[in-house]
Amino acid sequence: MYRAQATIDLAAVRHNVAVVRRRLRPGAACIAVVKADGYGHGAVQVARAALEAGATGLAVTTTEEARALSDAGLGVGVLIMGPVLDDQLEEAVAIGADFVAWSPEFVRSAGRVAESARRRVRIHLKVDTGMHRLGVDVAMAPSLAEAILAQPWLELWALMTHLATADDDPEFMEHQLEVFDRTAEVVRRRAPGVLLHAANSAATFRGERAHYDAVRTGLALYGMSPFHRDPAEDALHPALTLSSYVATLRDIEAGEGVSYSLTWRAPRATRVALVPIGYGDGFFRALSNRGDVLIGGKRYPRVGNVCMDQFLVEVGRGSPVAFGQPVVLMGAQGQEAITAEHLAALVGTINYEVTCSLTARVKREYVGVIPEPRELYEEAGNDEWSVTPRLSGRTEDHG
Repeated sequence: MYRAQATIDLAAVRHNVAVVRRRLRPGAACIAVVKADGYGHGAVQVARAALEAGATGLAVTTTEEARALSDAGLGVGVLIMGPVLDDQLEEAVAIGADFVAWSPEFVRSAGRVAESARRRVRIHLKVDTGMHRLGVDVAMAPSLAEAILAQPWLELWALMTHLATADDDPEFMEHQLEVFDRTAEVVRRRAPGVLLHAANSAATFRGERAHYDAVRTGLALYGMSPFHRDPAEDALHPALTLSSYVATLRDIEAGEGVSYSLTWRAPRATRVALVPIGYGDGFFRALSNRGDVLIGGKRYPRVGNVCMDQFLVEVGRGSPVAFGQPVVLMGAQGQEAITAEHLAALVGTINYEVTCSLTARVKREYVGVIPEPRELYEEAGNDEWSVTPRLSGRTEDHG
């Protein structure tokens, strides 16, 4: 037993990928988004499980994240969705990554590095359809597409965008998709084979309208709701259980306070249990005096301030709670469950941040692992996204 442990059920990840794939329009592929160390779940392990379940590509944000997946030998191409600086391009090209481009300067730099390495590099041209974060202005997209096509070692592989309000404003999402459709129509006159992808998890679950040739599934992969509600409403299984144990038990009298600043005082003679996990592990201090934990399948309230390494819960005198008992902070125990969505609501944040905040001090343990090696990619589906040498980059003579 560890003082702070995240148990990740890879069978749940495979289930969630299957849920996503059943929703896809025929021919659309699933790209598994495993950035930020798989949203705190472990990128390599989650990526492997997602591929086992039929995902046909992976997406991250940084060159370092792409390198970790490449070193794991997963045999599938990786899309780097974030900015790549010139001094990282050589490494990213060497591992066969796909790039997202939205500026002429990056296209020129990528072209030079690709030519030097003699590797064809696939480019996903990102269009800003209304989020105003990353992406080329729609008016400039055709000229940037031409600039990519003019580079002999670059391949205009896909056109993409990102949807700002798929979780809460489908009307604006539809506006973005209409802008994307018009832009794609113009670009495809020059590059008819270019693929299209736009949907995040929320857009994927809203229907086939945004599926195009592929979807980029992040949050749903981990069994968290893209609509910030109970994941069971979307048939998703949360993959992560965060747990600790009862380290001490202490009887206190009515009126006595606990933890820093004594923000909670006992209304009666009671007993408190110390749980050795805190904000140094990524469990928010904002959860002080808020919410419950699960011990023996029952709920017990958190009391006092959450410290860097520990917090307290009230279990009451005469309670069956004993030293060493497992404590679930997030996940299921018996008939009770605490979701990332519930914790996020208590803190005033989103479920993404709850799992991404878990630090390296939290021991990751994996269950639901497929023990025997096997061919994972026999039925990749859409040939354009299936696992072939094209997806992992290639060295070739050009001319």
